[in-house]
Amino acid sequence: MKKLMILLSLIILAAISFYLYYLEGSLPVDKTSKKSVIFVIRPGENLSSIANNLSDQKLIRNKIVFYLIVKRLGIEKKIQAGDFRLSPAMDTYQIAKALTHGTLDVWLTIIEGLRKEEVAQLVSQSLSIPEIEFLKYAREGYLFPDTYLVPKNATAASVIKIFEENFNLRFSEKLREKAENKGLTVEQVVTLASLVEREARFAEDRQGVASVLLRRIKEEMKLDVDATVQYALGYQSDKKVWWKMNLSLNDLKIDSPYNTYKFAGLPPSPIANPGLAAIQAVLDADPKTQYLYYISDKFSHLHFARNFEEHNENIREYLRK
Repeated sequence: MKKLMILLSLIILAAISFYLYYLEGSLPVDKTSKKSVIFVIRPGENLSSIANNLSDQKLIRNKIVFYLIVKRLGIEKKIQAGDFRLSPAMDTYQIAKALTHGTLDVWLTIIEGLRKEEVAQLVSQSLSIPEIEFLKYAREGYLFPDTYLVPKNATAASVIKIFEENFNLRFSEKLREKAENKGLTVEQVVTLASLVEREARFAEDRQGVASVLLRRIKEEMKLDVDATVQYALGYQSDKKVWWKMNLSLNDLKIDSPYNTYKFAGLPPSPIANPGLAAIQAVLDADPKTQYLYYISDKFSHLHFARNFEEHNENIREYLRK
């Protein structure tokens, strides 16, 4: 009986201690504080990371208590990515609930190789900006692929400015000098990089594609790039995609200045928005490469050839099996 009483007393003591620990941990860090800070949650960030960051920024007293409160409220899956205005005067319950709504900005990810109409769709979905409004200002090739935190009330023009400012930052003076040394303008680099982005699915193929394209330009050959025809064909309503997968012989005859099977040289402007790796591939390309041709196999790996005979052999080897 005595042991039972001791055990019961220990349980009660533990419960009271946990209650006080929980209560203290849920209190504001500084209830008299008048300041607020912007707290950012990145896409995919887990609860443990969020708790650590809140603690590091002195917005909660106890990471474990924050974790328990989120679990108790059942709001873990409701926590949004974005940025939030929080204050040390808020208690942990208020902090936790605030993270489920009221984000000031939204995360927007633009992947490499999208054309401006596809970017417009993403922007419209995330920010409710009409696609037609975005396309009034968008310049193909300069909507730099990246992950952005964009104000909810942003206009089409301001979003495009964010993209283009990032492009100007990433396409550094050093890269511009490199382009000039190769005899290329920024527009030519971006246009070539957009072709590389669409043609080369794997990193190891990018520089090879860029080198072939530069050599073909030097040799005054047509580029014969499928992606330019896909760009010219535009939206495929039957498949609901912007890039037609299997081109026909008739497709290759389309009368468009973007059709590099019909017109020599670069297309009039970029056909997509390339990332930094594709731009770098163009700047590192060798216009004296021994290769003049390439084909893509069923796994999207590229196979290069020095002459038409080797090119035909690659076609037999990789496309006619």
